[in-house]
Amino acid sequence: MNRSMIAILDLGSTENAAVAREIRALGMYSEIFAHDIEPETLKNLPGVVGVVVNGGVNNVVDGEKIDVNPGIYDLGLPVLTACHEGKHPADVNEWPEDRTEILNAFIEKTGAPRDWNIENFIEGEIELLRKQIGSRKVLLALSGGVDSSVVAAMLIKAIGKQLTCVHVNHGLLRKGEPEEVVRVFGQELGANLVYVDAVDRFLDKLAGVADPEKKRRIIGGEFIRVFEEEARKLSGIELLGQGTIYPDIIESGTKTAKMVKSHHNVGGLPEDLKFELVEPLKMLFKDEVRACGKALGLPDSMVYRQPFPGPGLGVRCLGAITRDRLEIVRESDAILREEFKNFGLEGKVWQYFTAVPDFKSVGVKNHARAFEYPVIIRAVNTIDAMTASIEELEWPVLQKITKRILNEVPGCCRVLYDLSPKPVATIEWE
Repeated sequence: MNRSMIAILDLGSTENAAVAREIRALGMYSEIFAHDIEPETLKNLPGVVGVVVNGGVNNVVDGEKIDVNPGIYDLGLPVLTACHEGKHPADVNEWPEDRTEILNAFIEKTGAPRDWNIENFIEGEIELLRKQIGSRKVLLALSGGVDSSVVAAMLIKAIGKQLTCVHVNHGLLRKGEPEEVVRVFGQELGANLVYVDAVDRFLDKLAGVADPEKKRRIIGGEFIRVFEEEARKLSGIELLGQGTIYPDIIESGTKTAKMVKSHHNVGGLPEDLKFELVEPLKMLFKDEVRACGKALGLPDSMVYRQPFPGPGLGVRCLGAITRDRLEIVRESDAILREEFKNFGLEGKVWQYFTAVPDFKSVGVKNHARAFEYPVIIRAVNTIDAMTASIEELEWPVLQKITKRILNEVPGCCRVLYDLSPKPVATIEWE
C-alpha cells in the first residue's frame, strides 16, 4: 500500500522520533533516514511527499560536521529545515515545545492526503504479509507481551493456521506469566501453541555474565537456537515472526546517534540466522501498537498490559543473574503490580516494575543484623517510549508496597523509589 510519507533526515537531532511521532499523529506517515541518503534514493522512496532536515547536537561524526547531500534541495520536494547550520538557512532555528502548528503547515504545503491511520496500516500490512509469506509457514516468538500478542493477532488474520506460536519459558518471566500465556493463547484463542521449558538452559548460559549487552546477546542468541530446534520438529518453517517495534530499531543505534542499548530482536540476533524475518510492527511506536491491537479485536487486558522487555527479568536482575535475586525481582514485582491494581493505578501508569542490583546493604531483621539486597521501584508515564516522566505516587501507596515487600519477600531489607526521567535515564535499568 503506497501511503504519503514525510522523510526525516537525521542530521544529529535528538528529536527525530518525537517529530516522526507527531507527524503521524497529524495523519501523515513519517519515517527517519540517515543524513547521507542519496537524492535519487530519497526521491524513489514509496510515497515521499516532503522532507524534514532535522539538525541537532550530534551533527559531528568522526570529528567532522556533517550535512545532507545538497541535491536533496533540487528534487522538487518541499523541505523543512530545523536547527540546521548548513548552507541552507533553517526554517526553524529551534523546535518549540509544541510543534503542531509548524508541522501542520508543512503537511499542508505538501498538498498530499493525510492517509495515515491504524486501519489503513493493518489493511496494507496484511496484504504485504500475504505476499511475503505465500504458502510458507511462520514460527512466532510469543512472549505474551503486547508486541508479540499484536503480531500474533495480525498473523492469524493474514495466514491463519500457517502460524505456529512458540512460548519459551526462559526463567526470566513475571510470576504466573507462563501459565497465563498457555491459558489465553492455547485455550481461549485456539492458536497453534508450543510451550518450551528452557529455564535451566538460559540461566546456565547467563551464569556469571554481568554486562547487560552480553546478557541481551546471549538471551537473543539462545532464543534463536530454541526456535531453530522447534522449527526442525515441524515441517516447512522458513520464517520467524517477531514483535520488533520502531523504538527498538532507533535505540539500537544510527549513524549520528550512538546505541542506547541493543534490543535482543535487533542487535542480539546471531549472524548465522537461518530464518527470514517477519516483523509487521517494526515501523510502529508503542502507542500505535496498542491502537493496532484494539483495531484487531484484542481485549484491553492484553492490549494495555504492562510493557515487558524481550530479555525479561534478566535486565531487572542487575549485573550477573543469580537465582536468589531473580526470585526477589519476581516476587517484589508481583506485589507491586497487585498493589497498583488495588489502589486503582492499573492502566493509569504506563509502566511499573522492580529491579534488584547486585550489591547488598545492612539492615535489621528479627533483632539481628541483616545483609541483604535492596529493591528498586520504577514507575513511569510515556506516550511513545522515547521520553518518560516519573509517576508521583502518594505516600500511603509507597508505604503499603514497601511494607509488603519487606515482610513477604525473603532476601531484601531495603526499598527505593527511582525518580529519574528519560532522558537522562532509560526506562529499564539495563
